[in-house]
Amino acid sequence: MRVGASFLFNNAHNKVSDQELYRDQLHLVDLVEPLGFDSVWGVEHHFTDYSICPDILQFLTWVAARTETVQLGTQVVVLPWHDPLRVAEQVSLIDTLSKGRFLLGFGRGAARVEFDAFRIPMEETRQRYLESAEMIIQGLEQGYCEYAGEFVQQPRVPIRPAPYKSWKNRIYSAAVSPESMAMVAKLGVGMLVNPIKPWDQTLAELDDYRSVYREIQSEEPPPPIATTYAYVHADADQARETAYRYLSDYYRSAMRHYEFGGAHFKKIKGYEFYGKQTDTYQKVGEDRVVKYFADLQAWGTPDQVIEKVLDIQSKIGYEHVNVNFAFGHLPTSAVEASMRLFADEVLPALKQVKVSLPA
Repeated sequence: MRVGASFLFNNAHNKVSDQELYRDQLHLVDLVEPLGFDSVWGVEHHFTDYSICPDILQFLTWVAARTETVQLGTQVVVLPWHDPLRVAEQVSLIDTLSKGRFLLGFGRGAARVEFDAFRIPMEETRQRYLESAEMIIQGLEQGYCEYAGEFVQQPRVPIRPAPYKSWKNRIYSAAVSPESMAMVAKLGVGMLVNPIKPWDQTLAELDDYRSVYREIQSEEPPPPIATTYAYVHADADQARETAYRYLSDYYRSAMRHYEFGGAHFKKIKGYEFYGKQTDTYQKVGEDRVVKYFADLQAWGTPDQVIEKVLDIQSKIGYEHVNVNFAFGHLPTSAVEASMRLFADEVLPALKQVKVSLPA
């Protein structure tokens, strides 16, 4: 199993300046490779305290220059906000600079505050995402971009620098709704799985994704890449108390950013799944939603965290897991202690695991 560290740059409730947050989290980024992790991941978000990393490729270029061996992953580039030709060029450049260490993850986004600011109607996102993804996937493999779609009209042009190596099994997509999962399968790329839904629901949707993938691509899909949020402490009670407190802060900022439970989702074509979730959020209440999210994550003593990570692996069959250690203004000293304990006692056990797909 490969294990990465993901960085959200979550400034929940704006308790510190953005510059202070970056100073602290970049210190943590510098620990990833020396501690033995396999990859560094970043996210792209704009305008709110939920995540203040507006240029994920710029961030990872900085990481590439300071590292030698770790892979570099995007979780995710939100394609409807970008010119896909520029994305293809930037990705090819960072892969060249890092000597083939890049993993490309993309998605279509769901936060109204971001789409409004970028002046992109949310009703258009599914088609924009699909056309952009198809052009980028084809372009990175063949060395040139060319596409004729409804939103993407691109005459043939070479990608320079030319792609460093094949992108087979190095491209992934996030998907929350079942419809998006089917679209990912048709694109022929891997799946990024975020723990936010009941496992039985996630497993059923992954089964559908795999079936569609096999039917269209005539081969087995790559194992998914999963994400978890972790806090590791020698004392189980301390771990539980700390995890609940700071995961709650984090997830409340996520709910504000995405407006989970907002009635507007019911009116937006392509976001029907989110619209259905609105009634659930309103019925159970924010506190129960937040607690449910926290319970899905891998916190506890080293042995408890190993057990939780392997339990998730046995369910969805991932070979690569990304761990978020910094969230909700958990003090940097506590984050670093958690990362170091994870690296000392959890990471060696996980790296010995022979991964396999679930039955």
